[in-house]
Amino acid sequence: MTSQFDTLSATYEDFTATRFRTCLEIPSVRRALGDLGGAAVLDLGCGPGVYTRWVRRHGAARATGLDVSGGMIGHARAQEAADPVGVDYVLGALPDHLVGTFDLVLGVYVLPYATTHAELRQLCDTAAHALGPGGRFVTLLIHPGFRPGAVSYAPYGFRLTAREPLGDGSPVTLNLCFQSHDETVTARFWTRATLEGTLRAAGFTCPRWTDPTVSEEGVAEHGEPYWRDYLTHPHMVITDCVKAGSST
Repeated sequence: MTSQFDTLSATYEDFTATRFRTCLEIPSVRRALGDLGGAAVLDLGCGPGVYTRWVRRHGAARATGLDVSGGMIGHARAQEAADPVGVDYVLGALPDHLVGTFDLVLGVYVLPYATTHAELRQLCDTAAHALGPGGRFVTLLIHPGFRPGAVSYAPYGFRLTAREPLGDGSPVTLNLCFQSHDETVTARFWTRATLEGTLRAAGFTCPRWTDPTVSEEGVAEHGEPYWRDYLTHPHMVITDCVKAGSST
């Protein structure tokens, strides 16, 4: 899981400025997260730290990024050194002193990079262990309704290809193709039943599933027809669940 990301920090950082992220993904995440005022947030699989910095700037009292990629964490730490916003980054596993200290875990496309069910369960366990009572896990997944070839995502800066039929663990190739970037990584498709079962086994309530939406500014700037294909066949979905056995 590590090697394919170590050299992609600049690509992931630059993707933040694309229409897809500024007008659709980030506004959808913001709606899902709600008020971050005073919250302690763990960005699980933080990559170059884009969302770690974002949650800190939008009210989180404490923001920590966690990733297994040394290249990504190195880039994130360099960004913090150049423009400090008060975030911390951890390479590797969740340290014992951070267990149970977070109100919210955000996982942006982290579960799709689990290559086995055991890895999927481990990621869900990490999210659960990080949270205190009543903590939420909000994560972006490959949409269970994703079907290869249903629509071209190229206008939005990426391509997704996979072989039918899709089942648990099926490889999905992501090609980030925008500006001068042309990079490819491999993710995995997981069915809704497996995702819900794994989250419950890790100690979460059954998640709420929400399709992404475009911001009003995005519609005004680029027009409704530009977004129509994506919204008809979104490649991702946002799930929101609560650590079970605790008050909400």
